[in-house]
Amino acid sequence: MSTERRAPLDRRRVADTALRLLNETGLDGLTLRAIAKELDVKAPALYWHFKDKQALLDEMATEMYRRMVADAGVDPSGTWQDLLRTMSGGLRAALLGYRDGAKVYSGSRFTGTEHAPQQEAYLRVMTEAGFTLAEAAVIGTTVTSYTVGFVTEEQGVEPLPGERREGYDMAERARRLADFPLSAAAGRDLFTDYDSRFGTGLEIIIAGVEARYR
Repeated sequence: MSTERRAPLDRRRVADTALRLLNETGLDGLTLRAIAKELDVKAPALYWHFKDKQALLDEMATEMYRRMVADAGVDPSGTWQDLLRTMSGGLRAALLGYRDGAKVYSGSRFTGTEHAPQQEAYLRVMTEAGFTLAEAAVIGTTVTSYTVGFVTEEQGVEPLPGERREGYDMAERARRLADFPLSAAAGRDLFTDYDSRFGTGLEIIIAGVEARYR
């Protein structure tokens, strides 16, 4: 009689399972116990790989990054402006692929060096465009912070594409703010059309970089 051989339990397999569960449970509901049950192991087995939930989040964020760059790269022949657009748009798309994806990614530490090739290529493009290394680093972290922050707010309204949290009906919001007509009218600009608003915000940052450093 043959038995099915399970894949060995390692950090990457645990992170993969956690990312699958994330869309079902959200970050608050994601526990080591739930992950262990999905893997058909006892919860203490996970502590051989992760000392706590933050260590697991670090590995999840790293796995998200691995997937993001698997089919993407830095075009050394492109402009630095297009590079910022491509990198920021790719990060946003990756984060939107998971419920609470931005919260998982925010503040996490990469567990490997998979990010180094893309970071090196980014810094090379920027320094060859005339920025100092320090300027390139600040610009990169600013764009990343904008992207993660934007998606955090976006997922607070739409946890997953096509899913909208209760309390963000624009007609109801307008009725509640009837005495504040400007605030009421701004609702559609604040809580809808995220693709357009993200692009507009990024262009404001790029224009600011051009104005400050050029």
